[in-house]
Amino acid sequence: MAQSASKRGPGDGSGREALIRATISVVAAKGLRGLTFRAVAEAAGVNNSLIAHYFGSRDALIEEALDWTIQQSIIDSHLFEFAKSKEAYVANLLNMLQSEPEQEIFQYEMLLESRRRPDLAPKVLELYARFSRTLLDALRVAQGTAFNEDRAVYTFAALDGLVLQGVAGADLTMIERAVGQLWDDVMA
Repeated sequence: MAQSASKRGPGDGSGREALIRATISVVAAKGLRGLTFRAVAEAAGVNNSLIAHYFGSRDALIEEALDWTIQQSIIDSHLFEFAKSKEAYVANLLNMLQSEPEQEIFQYEMLLESRRRPDLAPKVLELYARFSRTLLDALRVAQGTAFNEDRAVYTFAALDGLVLQGVAGADLTMIERAVGQLWDDVMA
């Protein structure tokens, strides 16, 4: 059976994706200050000139890795299916926390870095906008237009906080119960 796209290691995949995965792994382990072409090349098992070939600059690599993690997190968390099934959504979110914590850590590193580097702020704002829009679309399927953008933003903020707690090492049983309670409150 082929390995799923979200379950491969940093050195797996082809070209660009392998380098993006390696970037996520390096940032999750060392923070953005530890992100060098050499560190990414070592994690990906390639020559560091390949990074310059694909991305040109460290900033371009960071931006593409952020775009990639946003899309992957939406897919891995099944956010677009939030309203369909409480049990399925909670299970999918917990699975993401257990199998792909580096993606989430990378995103939180980017959030923090955007405070020091205003040039990253638009990408971080896009991150939150994409997550909230995806959740809004999913909830409007279940609840119609009564579910507005403000409710999507605060619902996602609660989920985001729970994911952060999970990444930080909080008890996953507590996270599971809290996400289930959030689901009940939102879908009531």
